[in-house]
This record gives sequence, C-alpha cells and structure tokens, in this order.
Amino acid sequence: MAGTGALAGRTAIVTGGASGIGLATVRRLHDLGASVVVADLDEARCRAAIEGLDADRVEAVAADVTAPDAAAVLVARAVDRFGGLDIAVNNAGTPGTYAALPDQTLADWQATLAVNLTSVFTGMQAQVPAMLAGGGVPGGAIVNVASDAGLMGFARLPAYVASKHGVIGLTKAVALEYARKGIRVNAVCPGSVRTPMLAGFTGGDEAALEAMGAGTPIGRLASPDEIAAAIVWLCTDDAVFVTGTAMPVDGGVMAT
Repeated sequence: MAGTGALAGRTAIVTGGASGIGLATVRRLHDLGASVVVADLDEARCRAAIEGLDADRVEAVAADVTAPDAAAVLVARAVDRFGGLDIAVNNAGTPGTYAALPDQTLADWQATLAVNLTSVFTGMQAQVPAMLAGGGVPGGAIVNVASDAGLMGFARLPAYVASKHGVIGLTKAVALEYARKGIRVNAVCPGSVRTPMLAGFTGGDEAALEAMGAGTPIGRLASPDEIAAAIVWLCTDDAVFVTGTAMPVDGGVMAT
C-alpha cells in the first residue's frame, strides 16, 4: 500500500534500525509515508522490530556496517525493492571501551572507529551516487548520527569522542561537496538518551541513568523519539535550506 504524508514516494535507509534512536526514526519515516530499508546486525531482531508496519514499505536487512560491501548492498536493496534512494540515516554506533587512555588497546580504537566513523564514510560513498542517479525525488537528504561527544570531550572515551568529532567533520565536508547538486548532509548530536546502548553502557544502573538525566538543563534523559523527530525533520522539505549543520539535541547541554 502506497504511503501518504510528507515523505510519500521516498525511500530511506536506516542503519542500526532495530532499536533505540534507529527504530524510532524508522517508525517516523514510515508514518510520513516513506519506504524504509531497516538495517541491523540481527535480521530476526530487525524483523521483530518492524512488525505492525506496512510490509509493502519496509525491508529488514541483516548488515554489519563495518563490512566493506555492506553499504553497497543496502543501497542496492533500496533501489531494487523501492526504485531509488532519497534519504539515508547513518545511525549505527557503539560506545566503545570506557577506560583510561593507557588501558585502551589499538583493537578497541579501531573497532570503535570502524562502526562510528568509517561506516559513515563508506555509507555515504554508496548513498550519494544512488541519490545523484535519481529514481526517486531529485537530490537527497543524509543525516549522520553524531553526539554531543562530537562537540565536546569526555574522559575515558577517547575512541568514541574522536569518532564522533570525525562524523561531524565528514558531514561538513560532504555537505559542501554536494550542496549544489541537491544533496543535503547534516549531523544530529544527541545528548543522553534512554536507549539500550546507554543502558548497556551503565550496566543497567537506573540510578546512574537518572543522574545523567538530572545533569541536563532540562533535567531528564531524552527519549529516542525526541531525537528521531529532529532527524526526520532534517529529511523533509521543511529543512530544504539546511545542510552542513551539526544540530545538538541534548536538553541544553551545549548551551552551558
């Protein structure tokens, strides 16, 4: 069944789409009429996450974004199933290893950058040509999920902080390269969000989660849907003059 809404007729890819911010983004894109390729490491979990959505407009794909051909496979699936690519949300991420600098291994560093930064690079390398080739709405919108950690530092998370700074720099570079070709490239920088990844990072310590929320000017953690709202807005025509930005969605943290 064809979708209706502000994004009807458009096709999106969302990586890390089976939970948290990714899943909330998938649902918002779907509700606005887009067809969505939902990528995550575990296809069964991905399929379970999208139950109840219009099966004609969602496709679950098992994908390890660090694999060299993963991005090309996802783009090909979007083009073959839905006829083109208009939107890409590069959301897959990992917090990396929380430890003092001398205790970080080179393997820790490389693994974190592979997921958080290199996959965004390879993703856009595949996504941009498909958007330029058409088949959907002229041009396209790419949103890379960075973090407040891309705008400031956090002790004991060197790889995560470096990777998210890198995402913002990469976003700006590609935005400038394709600004006159109709492709907008932006980053969203969430603060602390109540997601499975954050729960895992804190070991499921509810008191720690509440303390993190209390430390924001707004006084609470964000919900995944509140971050997804910003991501999806950047994908709509309401944001047609916005490119190359790194938007904090953090309850005021970057204002302090």
